[in-house]
Amino acid sequence: MLSERRLEVLRAIVQDYVGTEEPVGSKALTERHRLGVSPATVRNDMAVLEDEGYIAQPHTSAGRIPTDKGYRLFVDKLAGVKPLSAAERRAIQNFLDSAVDLDDVVARTVRLLAQLTRQVAVVQYPSLTRSSVRHVELLALAPARIMLVLITDTGRVEQRLVDCPVPVGETVLADLRARLNSRVVGRRFADVPPLVQDLPESFDPDDRAAVSIVLATLLETLVEETEERIMLGGAANLTRFNHDFPLTIRPVLEALEEQMVLLKLLGEDSGMTVRIGHENFHEGLNSTSVVAVGYGSGDEAVAKLGVVGPTRMDYPGTMGAVRAVARYVGQILAES
Repeated sequence: MLSERRLEVLRAIVQDYVGTEEPVGSKALTERHRLGVSPATVRNDMAVLEDEGYIAQPHTSAGRIPTDKGYRLFVDKLAGVKPLSAAERRAIQNFLDSAVDLDDVVARTVRLLAQLTRQVAVVQYPSLTRSSVRHVELLALAPARIMLVLITDTGRVEQRLVDCPVPVGETVLADLRARLNSRVVGRRFADVPPLVQDLPESFDPDDRAAVSIVLATLLETLVEETEERIMLGGAANLTRFNHDFPLTIRPVLEALEEQMVLLKLLGEDSGMTVRIGHENFHEGLNSTSVVAVGYGSGDEAVAKLGVVGPTRMDYPGTMGAVRAVARYVGQILAES
């Protein structure tokens, strides 16, 4: 266990390196921070921190910089979440409140996160598997063609075309719409299949084939694997940090182009997640950190959002911005 003083030295090194982009020396630390000890004592503390793997010397006669292990300790033990100012909170609320639908909410959230943190923003659309049915609409486009519209409690809208083997009259369509909604509205997606499996039997034999196809399309929509959608923005922000990446930012950009990589990056846990450097599973992201948190309507998260940037990151400020934006997005979904 490190002493309190050495933890303070580590905190000062992280703060100075993030702020100045320059390796930090003992003299600079004693001048900038009230550590209450001499530069010689600070040098000794830095030697211990280096031996323990929390800081490193990038080249001879230079100061020290934090390692992934040092940033991890800083995030876990030393960094609080920096709250946003009242003006920043108002700006977030006003910007997101102007959204007209779910796509607009996600697009605005991506733009907002990228601007607030000056990192790459990643927002997952609300997951269908964690959603409930708000309404199912059936629209006749032609005598034997129906548009099925599924609306979730998070405002997500899925549309499917259904080609029926025989024409479907408006009376049958209205009856199916009413019976369907009476059974599935307010239900979690996983609960829907057993609730509708006997529905075709309640219709006349001539209509059962069409009803079965409509129900099959609905159930396919509920379990579709392509439901996990991601929106990304602010990739150009990475060019501000060229010197933070060992060789080039190309591996980072290539990793961010892969949808499954982004989904794994955000993680499953709905709480605040901070993964630093080599904690990221993808080799192309070993020089980056990820800050992510779940968002949703009510107590349960329906998706995650976060940012990706270099390990030399303002963790308290980034965590505060990500958490605040997630809270406002959840409020919008709850009120939609």
